[in-house]
Amino acid sequence: MADAKIRIRDLRKSFGPKLVLDGVDVEVAQAESLVIIGGSGTGKSVLLKHVIGLLKPDSGTIEVDGEAVEKLGSRDIVEFRRRFGMSFQEGALFDSMTVWQNVAFPLQRLRKLSRQEIDERVKECLAMVRLEGVEEKLPSQLSGGMRRRVGFARAVAHQPEILLFDEPTTGLDPVTTALIDEVIVDLNDRLKTTTLTITHDMESAFRIGDRIAMLHRGKIIATAPPEEFRRLDDPRVQQFIHGQAVGPLSEEDPSREPREVGRLETP
Repeated sequence: MADAKIRIRDLRKSFGPKLVLDGVDVEVAQAESLVIIGGSGTGKSVLLKHVIGLLKPDSGTIEVDGEAVEKLGSRDIVEFRRRFGMSFQEGALFDSMTVWQNVAFPLQRLRKLSRQEIDERVKECLAMVRLEGVEEKLPSQLSGGMRRRVGFARAVAHQPEILLFDEPTTGLDPVTTALIDEVIVDLNDRLKTTTLTITHDMESAFRIGDRIAMLHRGKIIATAPPEEFRRLDDPRVQQFIHGQAVGPLSEEDPSREPREVGRLETP
């Protein structure tokens, strides 16, 4: 991929005896939305932490615009991370701060703006995620979906080049999930950011991704645009897409196998 914004090559990472990433190869093009799917514990969040420089690989490379992330020093990594907007699971808002204060937080830290400029930017970002008139509310006064969207507004406030979404729809009902997906697509279209999302929600993945990649046993085993991904003949992909209890993923992990339930017998 000649226009890769993010390029990951042969990335390996272990924690003690546990091998989590086992030679990950994946690229994300400029302004592309790539969704990485995979089961719980497959290393999706670990991969995101490598991209933003929170973890260093045992081997392999992560490049952003050709710059090797793993080689950045402590001073350079701070400036590097300013190029990212990160949306954490469930929004990860500051509970004691209002919505306005949460969204303004990166602007106050990263940019020299006047109070009026910050206020205008906060309102603009909240409008982009379809939230208006909530600036003075606390996170506890918001629904789960609203908190996620405030997190999105905070992530884009400082105009990052790259957006990272960590399980953006986990725990939400189907209607709210569809709204969250629409907002993510709107942000991608409006801001032209490069976007990397990790999720195990297949309907969401198909809605927001330009391409979908599956991480399994520390490797990317398939990558394709959504409609092509649906038709892949890899039985592991098909089992995951359709949420089937029986299949190769279950055979590889005995804990996933359905258990036979017999009758209770009295002595």
